Amino acid sequence: MKTLDFKPKMFSAIRNYNKQTFMADFMAGIIVGIVALPLAIAFGIASGVSPEKGIITAIVAGLMISVFGGSKVQIGGPTGAFIVIVYGIIQQYGIQGLTIATLMAGVFLILLGVLRLGTIIKYIPYPIVVGFTSGIAVTIFTTQIKDLLGMTIEGGVPSDFIEKWGTYLYNIGNIDLWSTLVGIVSVVIIAVTPRFSKKVPGSLVAIIVMTVAALLLKQYAGITSIETIGDRFSINSTLPGAVVPELTWETVKGLVGPAVTIAVLGAIESLLSATVADGVIGDHHNSNTELIGQGIANIASPLFGGIPATGAIARTMTNINNGGRTPIAGIVHAVVLLLIFLFLMPLAQYIPMACLAGVLVVVSYGMSGWRSFMAMLRNPKSDITVLLLTFFLTIIFDLTVAIEFGLICACLLFMRRMAETTDVHAVLDEIDLNEDADMERGNLEHLTIPEGVEVYEINGPYFFGAGNRFEDIMARYGRRPKVRIIRMRKVPFIDSTGLHNLENMCLMSQKEGITVVLSGVNPKVEGVLKRNHFERIVGEQNICNHIDLALSRANELVGA
Repeated sequence: MKTLDFKPKMFSAIRNYNKQTFMADFMAGIIVGIVALPLAIAFGIASGVSPEKGIITAIVAGLMISVFGGSKVQIGGPTGAFIVIVYGIIQQYGIQGLTIATLMAGVFLILLGVLRLGTIIKYIPYPIVVGFTSGIAVTIFTTQIKDLLGMTIEGGVPSDFIEKWGTYLYNIGNIDLWSTLVGIVSVVIIAVTPRFSKKVPGSLVAIIVMTVAALLLKQYAGITSIETIGDRFSINSTLPGAVVPELTWETVKGLVGPAVTIAVLGAIESLLSATVADGVIGDHHNSNTELIGQGIANIASPLFGGIPATGAIARTMTNINNGGRTPIAGIVHAVVLLLIFLFLMPLAQYIPMACLAGVLVVVSYGMSGWRSFMAMLRNPKSDITVLLLTFFLTIIFDLTVAIEFGLICACLLFMRRMAETTDVHAVLDEIDLNEDADMERGNLEHLTIPEGVEVYEINGPYFFGAGNRFEDIMARYGRRPKVRIIRMRKVPFIDSTGLHNLENMCLMSQKEGITVVLSGVNPKVEGVLKRNHFERIVGEQNICNHIDLALSRANELVGA
């Protein structure tokens, strides 16, 4: 039995830790903490919870991911990918339902890591990842239009994507010009800041500038139409204690779907982020440990009032670019956010909602990956179909449906492509021994196939799909030989479906008066045949080690 694959990078990274590494981690952690602040607030509000819950998530989950994760430089916290699913869960099940779903997702993530499924998660087809990532980006952008333009909408904004845009168009005359100006200028500031400073985040600059501007406009110009966080939320800067929600079987059963969606999305995003980070720092993360760390984080976060969290690519790259090389940087980032939360959180009430919307518009643009999306449209039709279906399912329905479809689609694509790896073909007239490795050929170069004998070669695993292909190629030749030799020297394994198809083919051949001889069966496949008493069907003497024995046996049968 394999041991638990849980080896947090934190413990190996501090073995040879020194002052120089600490200073680099310390500075990187401070910068990442500052970068994470506006994003945590924006993601919290966009998800349908209060701004402090976003920061609490970044503090608690960020700390857990750094301490227990499988990547040296991963920075965790709330991300844009969760906005859509979290908002939907709150609308349907409330905050209590979100807490339970996040706890369940944490358990699922730990199970994925314990069962060593970390490497498998990374093999979800790229079109599916691009499809729902782009779909999430479009959905986030759509949810921010009201605040970006300062719209007044009676009855609130509908949750349906198409209805939402219909409501926006209907209320186009209710735009507040000052809020629109704040939102647009925020986007411009975020876009141009990297040209002047790589270390100071544009989102933080935009929030500071626009908050000061909104206060000045209100104080000296009497403009009060610019809505701020304080107009919509009451700010609480007290760190809450841990609270375990009340669990009932009915609630748990109803939240399995959303919890699986959170877990799968968190696993994909965190492992993708860790993989990207590996390429930059020249390291290798432990996928299973990373999933267990993510699971611990998503159990701890909701207990303190937080929301789902995962590895954040943008913050992780900021950490790397500013010198962070061990999980200590992630811990410092969490401490910086904690200090800001305790001492500066009341100032967040003056931040304009239009400015936060501008931050999320830029985030959605970065998430959209439109270049990758457009490049995918030049791929085979099957990939394009999967891409577009996942994309439209995400924006028109919801992320749960898209994730479920994506997982089913991933399995079907895997099955199809694995089936395509198996080649079945007929060998006509003679066998070229120069290409064979399952017999000692002596001075011979060719073996002639006798009259009344057919030889078929299977190259690849014999499982689903291979049996049907075998039947098709036999039907194509339409002959009725006396002996049918099946060369299996290149069959590494056979599954129950392949075995069933092989049995059916042998039985059908016997009804037609055809004897089946197996050639070149390797020990692993032969073991499966013996365990299923396959020799009772074809006869033990008709299972041969190599082709010359099979042809010799075929000559006996033809002569008889």
